[in-house]
Amino acid sequence: MTEKKTNLTFVSVITAINVLVATGFSVAGVVAPSSLVPTSAAIADSTIIFAMYAAARTIPLAILSIWAIIKHTRQELFILGVLAGAMQFLDGFIGIYQHDMGKTAGPFFLAALQFVALAILSKKEKAE
Repeated sequence: MTEKKTNLTFVSVITAINVLVATGFSVAGVVAPSSLVPTSAAIADSTIIFAMYAAARTIPLAILSIWAIIKHTRQELFILGVLAGAMQFLDGFIGIYQHDMGKTAGPFFLAALQFVALAILSKKEKAE
């Protein structure tokens, strides 16, 4: 396997994990909102509505990302990877706002991993 193909595979795996995690959490928020909010928090209709908004954004991102991975479309995967990484990065600030280390560290870790993968892919392409 060539280094170029290995880099694309690495970005594909990281992007797939990233978008599937985000989609999983947003769908869980719609199906079982109690799994995502503190036990002391009341679950209102607005909680489910916000989860639906999250799902409406993450599901298409996941579908398009998986399509780009299957088709091996480097440029589209790069753009979708940047978007997925930015979304995870911003999700980390939601965790900070909630004072929840798990909801802070997880998204920041995924965002950092996504951006490192994209930087490796971008650096190798510029060198060629």
